[in-house]
Amino acid sequence: MKDVAKEISIGLALAVLVYLILQGFDLTPFLFIGAMFFLLLFMLEGKTAARRFPLANRVSDLKIPVVTFDDIGGQEVAKREFQEALDFMLLSNQVRKLGIRPLKGILLTGPPGTGKTLMAKAAANYTDSVFVTASGSQFVEMYAGVGAQRVRQLFTKVRTEAEKTTKNRGIIFIDEIDVLGAKRGRSSSHMEYDQTLNELLTQIDGIKVNEKVKILVVAATNRVDILDSALLRPGRFDRIVKVDLPDKNGRLHILKIHVKGKPLAPDVDLEQIAKETFGFSGAHLENLVNEAAIQALRGKRLEITNADFKEALEKVMLGEKLERKPSIEEKRRIAYHEIGHALLAEKTKPGSVSSVTITSRGNALGYMRQNPEDDQYLYTKQELLDRIQVCMAGAVAEETIFGQRSTGAIGDIEQATKIAKQMIFAGLSSLGVVSDDLSPTIVARVIRQIIKEQESVVRQYILANKAVLEQIAERLLENEKLTGQEFRLLFKQSA
Repeated sequence: MKDVAKEISIGLALAVLVYLILQGFDLTPFLFIGAMFFLLLFMLEGKTAARRFPLANRVSDLKIPVVTFDDIGGQEVAKREFQEALDFMLLSNQVRKLGIRPLKGILLTGPPGTGKTLMAKAAANYTDSVFVTASGSQFVEMYAGVGAQRVRQLFTKVRTEAEKTTKNRGIIFIDEIDVLGAKRGRSSSHMEYDQTLNELLTQIDGIKVNEKVKILVVAATNRVDILDSALLRPGRFDRIVKVDLPDKNGRLHILKIHVKGKPLAPDVDLEQIAKETFGFSGAHLENLVNEAAIQALRGKRLEITNADFKEALEKVMLGEKLERKPSIEEKRRIAYHEIGHALLAEKTKPGSVSSVTITSRGNALGYMRQNPEDDQYLYTKQELLDRIQVCMAGAVAEETIFGQRSTGAIGDIEQATKIAKQMIFAGLSSLGVVSDDLSPTIVARVIRQIIKEQESVVRQYILANKAVLEQIAERLLENEKLTGQEFRLLFKQSA
């Protein structure tokens, strides 16, 4: 009823306004007074918004999270650096005697899914602290002053909760701090963001070593490059802990954590799975184990087999199998394309082919997957050229057999171009060392030159092994999938 009455009142007011305008009345003074009234109303609404929707009702409170540092795998360096910083809270008496300035903030940075939130929860458990968490987006509001008031509420809340639970330590965790901590002054429309950030800086500066409740602010972001420099200066976020993607040993540790309590078949080799999952985050690995268990359930098995993990790995990397039904001619083209990739992969890095298939997944009509021997972070010029050869082998194989290429090589060309560009700016091209302002025309010319030279190498190899290509591709058409062992066996038999 109130809404109906409000709509009727607005309608009558508009009708009267139109009538007065038609009668020739000067409404400028009334319009000015009305604008001032609505501006005042908007400001009052902003002040009451924080009271009506306080941050205290939006944050998640965990007095002592059950997560420990032992539950976090693959981050030994980050955990060690983080725990060292947390020891300042536990050894406050020694810190005070030595005159050490206390750490007020710790920033966790790294890709999504690497365990930054888990690290913050484990920190609360490690220090026996009250744990209050909020997301950066919870401080963003259209009303002026609301974000700053919520920052004050957050610090007040952690002190209040600590007193209620008779604890003398509290951790505030702000996830996605880049939402409220981005560089100030980017535009006039972001003044509310700037005001909120200013309040956060003020609250952090107000943390004292001799406070009854010792507070540590822990924040997480994967966009440290956009944070305001005032946040990162000494005395605020004193320590930046990099929570990076795990290496092979780290991935093995994470897999062991996630398979606890799950029935594994004897053929499951977690070390091999860790080797094949280069670039996976902890979240990806958890999803991999879960998908493998789902595959076992679909197959009505009581144990998770190695085949379940293989299927789950391909699903996580490429997506679910699709119902696409390419024509016979398209299937033949796809088969030759993928075997072309496999032949050059085996030439450049023997034993690296893991599987070849013409089954559609995600955006791929077929694919060839390689196993990395070890985690690799640096590449020589020849290794990059080898990768370009593998990328271009599919298109060259199509051209050799069918006389022309297809659009199936678009992704391969993009990848080859990216690698060639990397070579240029690493000083590994014919240009030698170059600056980052190199002309795009020159870059494009050298990229074409690099790819054309590698296409020539690939074409010679494909022509020399055309009979092998045809025999293995026809077998792939029959089976739709070949494992790395099957591919290598066929290669030896056909050579």
